[in-house]
Amino acid sequence: MAEYPGVSVVMPILNEERHLAAAVRRILAQDYPGDLQVILSVGPCTDRTEQIATDLASADHRLQVVENPTGKTPSALNLGIAAAKYEIVVRVDGHGELTDGYIKRAVELLDETGAANVGGVMDAQGNSAFEEAVAYAYTSRLGLGGSKFHLEESPAGPAETVYLGVFRKQALQEAGGYDETMFRAQDWELNHRLLQRGELIWFSPELKVTYRPRSTFKALASQFFLTGKWRREVVRRYPETAGLRYLAPPVTVVGVGVGTAGGLLGLLADKLILKIGWLAPVGYALLIMAGTATAKGLSPQARARLPLVLIVMHLCWGAGFLVGLDHRNRR
Repeated sequence: MAEYPGVSVVMPILNEERHLAAAVRRILAQDYPGDLQVILSVGPCTDRTEQIATDLASADHRLQVVENPTGKTPSALNLGIAAAKYEIVVRVDGHGELTDGYIKRAVELLDETGAANVGGVMDAQGNSAFEEAVAYAYTSRLGLGGSKFHLEESPAGPAETVYLGVFRKQALQEAGGYDETMFRAQDWELNHRLLQRGELIWFSPELKVTYRPRSTFKALASQFFLTGKWRREVVRRYPETAGLRYLAPPVTVVGVGVGTAGGLLGLLADKLILKIGWLAPVGYALLIMAGTATAKGLSPQARARLPLVLIVMHLCWGAGFLVGLDHRNRR
């Protein structure tokens, strides 16, 4: 490209004390040849995130802090987009780190493909043994590896969604921006509307963002329970999206639950037909063990945690899907 357009990086931020400074450093280190604006859309935090954001902005004129009173991700993104000076909008999370050349290559791909949104690989990287196990599960087909953006080996091409994304601002505005009733899964929902409008979403494995996973079982369980709830909401709004990959976790929860209950009743009543129910939880446990045994590149400490990580992901996601949202409280 002879001349690179200005880009506005929009960051929805809430309680990112651990990772925010590193995420911003990686943006400023991009060495992008055009103008750069970074908008920190900060919600009401319970840690030092707001002070860190203010300090970062005072140290570099390219940074701007925008207040997001709701603390919700889609409203943070829309506020950031409204404040964007440039026609290319780059979404980055407060716990994500762009790899070298990400913005430059993404802008080139927008030009080369004519897409409304381009994105790449969610490169999960953990620091502790637990985080390492979670990161592996994100990229494993037994974990979350069904989507293109979880797999580095996925080929470039049109996609139904991508991780984060680099957008044409005009396409975002014409689509109505992010749906502020979608507290989660807002990326997928927006990309779905863009596709319905005839726009192109483009995936490229050249684009990588380092993702920092949850660091405790409690945080992981909460994340996936909420993710399952919101995936149920996506299916409610768009029934045609109810694919096997999204239905597998709730089916697993029902199968393991019913099988275990049947097996216990079989033991109490000494009924062979009920005892057969044990095949469901035992079969699931064997699948988890096989997936753990064949996992590559894990430390012994991470491998020891992987079975429970996978179980928490599957069962919490599935339980959240079965429970669904409480539409009175939007939870």
